[in-house]
Amino acid sequence: MLDITHVRSVLTDVYDLAPSATLAAEMQDIYARMDRVISPPDWAVYAPYVRAINALKKERNAVILGHNYMTPEIFHGVSDFVGDSLQLAMKASDVKEDVIVQAGVHFMAETSKILSPQKTVLMPDMAAGCSLAESITADGVEEMRAKYPGAPVVSYVNTTAEVKAASDICCTSSNAVQIVNAMDSDTVIMTPDQYLAQNVANESHKNVVYWPGSCIVHEQYTAKDLRDFREWNPGTQLIAHPECTPDVVAEADFSGSTSGILKYVHDKKPERAMLITECSMASNIADELPEVEFVGPCNMCPYMKKITLEKILYVLHTMEGQVEVDEDVADKARKSVQAMIDLSRKLGL
Repeated sequence: MLDITHVRSVLTDVYDLAPSATLAAEMQDIYARMDRVISPPDWAVYAPYVRAINALKKERNAVILGHNYMTPEIFHGVSDFVGDSLQLAMKASDVKEDVIVQAGVHFMAETSKILSPQKTVLMPDMAAGCSLAESITADGVEEMRAKYPGAPVVSYVNTTAEVKAASDICCTSSNAVQIVNAMDSDTVIMTPDQYLAQNVANESHKNVVYWPGSCIVHEQYTAKDLRDFREWNPGTQLIAHPECTPDVVAEADFSGSTSGILKYVHDKKPERAMLITECSMASNIADELPEVEFVGPCNMCPYMKKITLEKILYVLHTMEGQVEVDEDVADKARKSVQAMIDLSRKLGL
């Protein structure tokens, strides 16, 4: 676990990180990407970190891959490439820079290292885990194989390298239905998200069996929440992530992956929208879509929120937090991740 007192001591010895209204004004071009959701006083706090990180990236020949669930100052301020798990995995496979900083959770950093083993991959906080990734082990995959002999294992990218290595192919929420349908078997095992699997089963012609894991963010939403909100706020578009329970997905006006939600909102531009997912999503697209009013509720991922500008600057400065994956595990995991990427590209996803 990072000693934040030590982190701050190291950084303040080298960088001027005092809040600065002057610097904030000089960086107005960056602030314009997020001024709908970040107040001017907060931007004055963030601006020195954003300046320091962006300068240090050039020195280190580094790139920051930012997940859509990052806070706006990370998403808009320092990320060189943003996207969902599939998009970040594809980007990690062809990064030209020497260093990758993963602004996301630990399994994403592992995936980047698996796909770019020659690169240095930095994780700003090793404690940024994932409830799904922690819900299953490689032994759990073998348990499912024993229960359903011959069935291929499709594992969500929200898994450890060991689980990926024990699987036949990976998937994300944006390609899960297509990956499952492409399997040469009537029965397909999905791990570890039970709700994603159930929602895939509702759209697939396969017999989908699953491991009973779930996301601590998306499982909090209930169909009653959506019905109540619709009653209180008629006309609001309710847009759910498929990690939500099937009854929540059924109650929503639209369900899609992180990238699918973004495309839907951009294409439809509803007057009012509620995103039934991690709440930084709405913050990160608010300035792009001023005509859309984004309304609550808001469930935050405590793991994603462990990643901060301060921690990103620290790992870039010290080059600590390097992610390593056992070579044998990485070789096997790479096959399942690459199979997903190759099939996704073949299917035009």
